[in-house]
Amino acid sequence: MKDQSAVPGAVPEPLQASGPSVNPNANILAKCAGVCASAGAVIVVLALIFANGAAVASVVLGSLIVMAFFGLSLVVGHFVAKRRPGAVMGAFFMTYIVKVVGFGVVLFTWGTPQWLVTPWFMAAAVTTVLLWQATEVIVFSRNRYLLFGDAPQAPVAPDARKDDGL
Repeated sequence: MKDQSAVPGAVPEPLQASGPSVNPNANILAKCAGVCASAGAVIVVLALIFANGAAVASVVLGSLIVMAFFGLSLVVGHFVAKRRPGAVMGAFFMTYIVKVVGFGVVLFTWGTPQWLVTPWFMAAAVTTVLLWQATEVIVFSRNRYLLFGDAPQAPVAPDARKDDGL
């Protein structure tokens, strides 16, 4: 069987190991935001066709709240990973606590606006959550992470090893 995609006359060489993904959190954020913004745009069009401007505003608000909630962790993770990679998990944990408390306080103190159309808001929010989570899992699984930061070491010649007398 012949590889049809191979360049004629190419010499097969061993594959080199690839390194870790560059900016994995920013990559996840960009993909998730793109997918969710596209889905939000579809729901906005549906709200325009089947409802009114308040439904459109409800869809936009529902989508933006979910995207802000999930995106905040990825932004913090992106910046912390560049400065202190060992502190990323702690930063994610603290960001989650701040998000839950902060968003809870904001939502309970503001209450429900009079113009909010609850079914459209919920449809947008639930759709955004499901799409964000699915996209995040897929993109995360395709990222490459460097698990061991040791630089490859040159092999030591047998005669250069210290003789233990065994």
